Amino acid sequence: MLYDSTRGGERGKTASQAILEGLAADGGLYVPREFPHLDVSPEELAEMDYRETAYHVMKLFLTDFSEEELRYCIDHAYDEKFDTPAVCPLHKAESAGVWFLELFHGKTIAFKDMALSILPYLLTVSAKKNHVEEEIVILTATSGDTGKAALAGFADVPGTSIIVFYPKEGVSPVQERQMITQKGENTHVIGIRGNFDDAQTGVKKIFSDKDLRKELLEAGCLFSSANSINIGRLVPQIAYYVYAYTRLIGEGVIKSGDPVNFTVPTGNFGNILAAYFAMKIGIPVRKLICASNKNNVLFDFFRTGTYDKNRTFYVTSSPSMDILVSSNLERLLYLADGRNAEETSERMKELTEKGIYSISEDMKKEMSAFVGSYSTEEEVMETIHDLYEKDRYVIDPHTAVGAHACRKYTEETNDHTPAVIASTASPYKFGRSVLHAVGNGIYDEQDDTEQFYTLEKVSSVPIPGAIQELLHAEVRHRTVTDPDKMKDAVRSWILGRRKRS
Repeated sequence: MLYDSTRGGERGKTASQAILEGLAADGGLYVPREFPHLDVSPEELAEMDYRETAYHVMKLFLTDFSEEELRYCIDHAYDEKFDTPAVCPLHKAESAGVWFLELFHGKTIAFKDMALSILPYLLTVSAKKNHVEEEIVILTATSGDTGKAALAGFADVPGTSIIVFYPKEGVSPVQERQMITQKGENTHVIGIRGNFDDAQTGVKKIFSDKDLRKELLEAGCLFSSANSINIGRLVPQIAYYVYAYTRLIGEGVIKSGDPVNFTVPTGNFGNILAAYFAMKIGIPVRKLICASNKNNVLFDFFRTGTYDKNRTFYVTSSPSMDILVSSNLERLLYLADGRNAEETSERMKELTEKGIYSISEDMKKEMSAFVGSYSTEEEVMETIHDLYEKDRYVIDPHTAVGAHACRKYTEETNDHTPAVIASTASPYKFGRSVLHAVGNGIYDEQDDTEQFYTLEKVSSVPIPGAIQELLHAEVRHRTVTDPDKMKDAVRSWILGRRKRS
């Protein structure tokens, strides 16, 4: 299995090479040259646990990893760090007749753990396979959850260091505290005075700065990424959609070959793209419902065929989706246009220079599995409240965006295909918003600590260890900078750290 850049400048990379590079040198994203097909039947997979399922999915894409190497990565990723042996269980909401795929049982109680628990192992094995001796510097922008999950994954991993940028006023209090209290001498967290798109753009500029890369290479450092632009993030995510499908078979909800619908709360487009890749390798999917919040650029794109980021940016109760530039969409554009790197490059240039591009009618047909939807803040709160009242099941605002989109799609189309909603974060991560919805404002005056205990009573779910740790954690990262100073901040910390060591 070889990987090519969506922009045509880098071709024929092995999986380990693509993982090491993260972002291709031409600015593109790596895509498998062809899609493999599952070589184990869904019925057989239904008898396997999560780790075994993940192996049978990931081996198809990471073909330069030996079985021993890949199983080592999987076994060390999906261990006691997850608070349930199922890793990502399915929960049925009886009133709605849908299944929530709970992706938040990892160390940082968000779906990013599903991929970022394994990425450090994939990366260090890749480094050994390619005889890399430099320290690997992970450079990442986060809209909230990637940052902590990446920091936790790479903290004190030999041969690596990690720098995370986040929008200072654009994440929840819990998300920020999780990051700025992160331990590990090889970790560094920087808040920026801007939004996630500013952080993501700044990171891409740093990756494409050849002079800086050369300077740091001479200092013994090599850049890589933990964002979903890294194929090493995307491939592990495919596994949990395959797992969800086979669980429905195992529970007798569907038979092998029956289609399902996946609804995914979507910001940077990586999570729903993984569902699309699961479809491409053989999972029967009728519709992929792309659920957006008030920042509904993706909804408009799937409706009109025009991507236009020239619009008001909103800060919402689902901050991980407060994004106007969905980086992983580039991979879908490339595939839908017959792997046309030249046209993909031109569209990305138009997005950078004009903030807008359009796709052809043929491309829209290739994307016909996707349906866009979006939720207002009022609809998000109503969805959390209604699900709690009917099922005593508590979901976070991001998951509520997905639940509302799923219900809206079903009502509008009368499509009653079994539906799985990606539940992307624990309600504890956004406790203030959740309790506001559940209690109609009666808990608003409580401080954050009080709200954790209230949520424990309301949800009947014990306070997760990730939250317990925060209650007395020391703040270790206080750096804040402007977007145009991100490069200087990276150089200063890396070179300063090299001198101290």
